[in-house]
Amino acid sequence: MDALELLLNRRSIARLSEPAPEGEALENIIRAGLRAPDHAGLTPWQFVLAQGDGRQKLADILSDAAAQAGSEETVIEKAKKAPFRAPLVITVIAKVTQHDKVPAIEQHLSAGCAVQAMQMAAVAQGFQAFWRSGKWMFDEHVRQAFGVEGDDQIVGFLYVGTPGCTPMKAPERDLNKYVKFL
Repeated sequence: MDALELLLNRRSIARLSEPAPEGEALENIIRAGLRAPDHAGLTPWQFVLAQGDGRQKLADILSDAAAQAGSEETVIEKAKKAPFRAPLVITVIAKVTQHDKVPAIEQHLSAGCAVQAMQMAAVAQGFQAFWRSGKWMFDEHVRQAFGVEGDDQIVGFLYVGTPGCTPMKAPERDLNKYVKFL
């Protein structure tokens, strides 16, 4: 798939199956993340991979957070099941370094760029990935479990696996609604 076609037709598939990328394919995904824009070469990212037993550990982290928040049983159960929607879940964390010219927000955005680069690298190799955000990124219990402190921030959970179907066509959008010229 050509790079422009990949970018113009990006879509998420919400449930992925085995196999997950491994070996060179997984290394390519990680390397793509490491190529995200990175002002001052701070490498403000950390990638935590959960596959195999790691998915159960992630499920425990999320369901414990839901329980500690006093969530209803349905929310706790949903949190327990979330990591099993794909054979690999990559938690992407912005690891902020104090720097006079590179504020925390720029480092968070850089980590976000890493997520999309990894997503596109997965799709380019015949896999699929979807970027999940939400309240668990900000939950203090989840932050502690991942060693997230201070200005550090979980920027997303990238679910990666093999698509069981072809993604729907990307919706056409009127560029005039989103573009202005000075």
